[in-house]
Amino acid sequence: MAEKADARSQKSFSKEAMGGRLRAIRKERGFTLKQLSAASGVALSTLSKAELGQTALSYEKFVAISLGLNVDMAVLLQARDNPVPNRLNGQALKACSLGQDEYQTDTYRHQFLFSEISGKVMTPIIATIFSRDLAEFTEYIKHPGQEFTYVVSGAVRIVFETGNEISLKRNESAYFDSSVGHVYLSTSKSPARVLAVCTELTG
Repeated sequence: MAEKADARSQKSFSKEAMGGRLRAIRKERGFTLKQLSAASGVALSTLSKAELGQTALSYEKFVAISLGLNVDMAVLLQARDNPVPNRLNGQALKACSLGQDEYQTDTYRHQFLFSEISGKVMTPIIATIFSRDLAEFTEYIKHPGQEFTYVVSGAVRIVFETGNEISLKRNESAYFDSSVGHVYLSTSKSPARVLAVCTELTG
């Protein structure tokens, strides 16, 4: 019973909230939608729908938009209008997955851990995978860098645009070049849950 109560304490970072935050940051940085589209490579229609809360953004789009705006991705991922996020500055921090803000797309539910910290070289994400078929995606997800995935519960199949696939069960992991298009599909009875760590480092 206690576990269910904790789960209910998790807060959803809605598409509408994200859209409002993105619009505020874009205007603060002096970008028009057209200028941000050109700078980020994200379609103007996608940006417009995101700001209106009509579509959810993938991690790939978050990375592209933050680069286009020249802001740390942590700024976009804060559900609340907090002060400029802190850097580590020698600290060691602790977090619990319970109580973290959640951001949901049609295929995944994300919890971006330590989103209040700027300047990270890694982005740790706890993701629940709802997708089960490639047809649920309009395109493969790709972003600069590398990605580590560990299956916490359930089972997943990672399908790459090259035609390669990796099947993982609980306690199994994968490490791959995230600039190669990929999608996660749940192959277990219940939606799978994974810990993913993404980095923009390519070396």
